[in-house]
Amino acid sequence: MPNSRQPLQSEPAAIRPLPTLRHAGQLFETERRLNAVLNNASVSIFLMDDRQHCIYMNRAAEELTGWTLDEVLARDCPLHDIVHHTYPDGRPFPLHECAIDRAFPENNQERGEEVFVHRDGHFYPVGFTASPIRDDSANIIGTIIEVRNISEEKAAAERQRLLINELNHRVKNTLATVQSIAAQTFRGRTDLAVRAVFDARMTALSTAHNVLVEDNWESASLISVIERSLAPHLLAEVDINRFRLNGPDARLHPKVAVTLAMALHELMTNAAKYGALSTGEGRVSVTWALSDLGGGQQQLDLTWQEQDGPPVTPPTRKGFGSRLIERQLPLEFDGSAVITYAPAGVVCAMRIPLTQLGWIGQETVEGSLAP
Repeated sequence: MPNSRQPLQSEPAAIRPLPTLRHAGQLFETERRLNAVLNNASVSIFLMDDRQHCIYMNRAAEELTGWTLDEVLARDCPLHDIVHHTYPDGRPFPLHECAIDRAFPENNQERGEEVFVHRDGHFYPVGFTASPIRDDSANIIGTIIEVRNISEEKAAAERQRLLINELNHRVKNTLATVQSIAAQTFRGRTDLAVRAVFDARMTALSTAHNVLVEDNWESASLISVIERSLAPHLLAEVDINRFRLNGPDARLHPKVAVTLAMALHELMTNAAKYGALSTGEGRVSVTWALSDLGGGQQQLDLTWQEQDGPPVTPPTRKGFGSRLIERQLPLEFDGSAVITYAPAGVVCAMRIPLTQLGWIGQETVEGSLAP
């Protein structure tokens, strides 16, 4: 019977393919490890080719943008046209104006901040680093982009800015408040017991400022803001019936809370100096209500009214407090504030559309995409 078995290969011939197989296995293992690192990274990573098309994105990038790599590849267009195609105000964002994509044509690393558009349409701020990729001949063949969501950082920075501004403003007005309380407390009295009461009221003034730092300024209680703003004068009065506060509670955006607290502080200071609180018979009422503007947004309608104080005459010029109240609300919130110097007492009517909670400007940015 003829021998149908193939002759055995020599040992060198038999082992010749093994180096190639071993090399392929090493490549596979390297790729597996690289994918594991990239997909477990918290920073979003995009790999772009020379057309600014995305050819790779890790898991964090998919979560950041709302798009999967397969969906991005199927679009077959620059990544800019998918996640960065519109300015926050709704204007189209041309690719040639994009700082992120500038790294490729200018052969330079780019760093900065931008605002991306999520797949569901909402905007979010990001910090990025875009670096060119070179081949063995130093030719630019693509770009690697690292991106991270900085919404929380933006919110924290805004809270800090608001806190510093508010503290600076309050320091300028503290002396006037102290002088008003001292004048009412020590009028015709000099004993130590009265001085102890005065010291307690100064402590209350300090405590009233704590509303600025509660809850990390993520939000603030409307009632708490009003009560803390009026607390130094409320506690300085024996007759609590001089004040009437009435209205529902709500959670305020930090920026709204600061603006409202500043406005009430100005009104209280003016009332203590010249208005209803400068006499023993004057009264102040603060009433407010919430109305629905639609789309999940509410409006705060608040009225400050003074009664039974000295006769009021309109000022010959507007001071800092009046300008702050009447200008800041329209500029910052598209609201309104009108101060009426009626003979029977000052009246201030404020209308404040309540900013939704989140990073500053988020509701405006998201609204620009609404159909």
